[in-house]
Amino acid sequence: MKISGINGFNPKINTLQNTTEKKSVNGFGKMLSSFVQDVNTEQINSVKLTEDFVAGENVELHEVMIASEKAKTSLELLMQIRNKTVDMYKELTRMQ
Repeated sequence: MKISGINGFNPKINTLQNTTEKKSVNGFGKMLSSFVQDVNTEQINSVKLTEDFVAGENVELHEVMIASEKAKTSLELLMQIRNKTVDMYKELTRMQ
């Protein structure tokens, strides 16, 4: 008597699991890529405002400070996300 696995009972289960896994990985990758791009934009904006202020253009000091703090905070958040991701990866490799 041959006993078939659960995939033999309902073949759609295997394809559904593979589709769900691919979507979640792509979603996280796209989200992370978008966040890195946003951080880069904040950094570029901060540098441009600083250069404009130093050149004597019509830029207020508080605008420069706000832009630099936004850039700094978003970079720190990105670094913390990276650190937590690396820690998670190390923990997963230790579990195996």
